[in-house]
Amino acid sequence: MKLIKIKVASIIVMILSVFTSICYAQQGEITVNQDQKITELLKLKKEINSNEDSSDRYKIQIYSGRRISAEKSKSDFDSSYREWSSKMVYETPNYKVWVGSFRSRLEADRALLKIKKTFPNAFIFKPKKEKEN
Repeated sequence: MKLIKIKVASIIVMILSVFTSICYAQQGEITVNQDQKITELLKLKKEINSNEDSSDRYKIQIYSGRRISAEKSKSDFDSSYREWSSKMVYETPNYKVWVGSFRSRLEADRALLKIKKTFPNAFIFKPKKEKEN
């Protein structure tokens, strides 16, 4: 009796496996209808972003002073905050560490709140445009 139940169960399993291999998943097609103005706005935004000069952006200064300390501050920043880039700049007579390149003051303020936890003397500024000769 048990042997017959096992044979019947195995036959049912084989039949079901044949039917499931024959079945196909549903296939569909999606059509997105959007206003043409959205595409135009996206192109305009890309153009504006590509034409922006880096001097039009806000930066955060985390250190100003001797070179050795500036290198250490830059290294400490790079290991703690990976979401923003940093660079060391020499402006006579000090080395300065600048971080980020923020499009808006609001974006810079949000970053400053996080950065001040580690670098309490940090502040936001907008670099002066270099004069062309």
